Amino acid sequence: MEDADIRWVQRFSNFERTFLLLSTAIAIEAPSVVERAGLIQFFEMAFELSWKLLKDYEELEGLTAKIPREVIKQAYQAGLISQGHDWINALQDRNLMAYTYSEKTAIAVEVKIRTEYFPLLDELYRLFQAKLEGDR
Repeated sequence: MEDADIRWVQRFSNFERTFLLLSTAIAIEAPSVVERAGLIQFFEMAFELSWKLLKDYEELEGLTAKIPREVIKQAYQAGLISQGHDWINALQDRNLMAYTYSEKTAIAVEVKIRTEYFPLLDELYRLFQAKLEGDR
């Protein structure tokens, strides 16, 4: 395997660990304040790793983008993700939660994570899991 091949595989491994933690947090139906904060933190980490995973894979395919918005746009154009606009919304909410905290905002973001953003990450997880299994 070349370095670029290894890079996306290593990034996927990190993404997978965080995604599975997020999955565990999502399973908590009525989270406490602390559990909600954990869910949001796991989302932030999984999202950060998701766009970096896409970036690494795009580089392998000869595409170059440096910032999350560009990476997401290229991933949508390349057919790696199917809902580009929702990914951009997730990026904006991730940025919002990284710099501000209020319980009202946290509850609203939790709902979006559960209903809109987790399915995006799940789709990405399944795509790269299949790519990894196809490489074996």
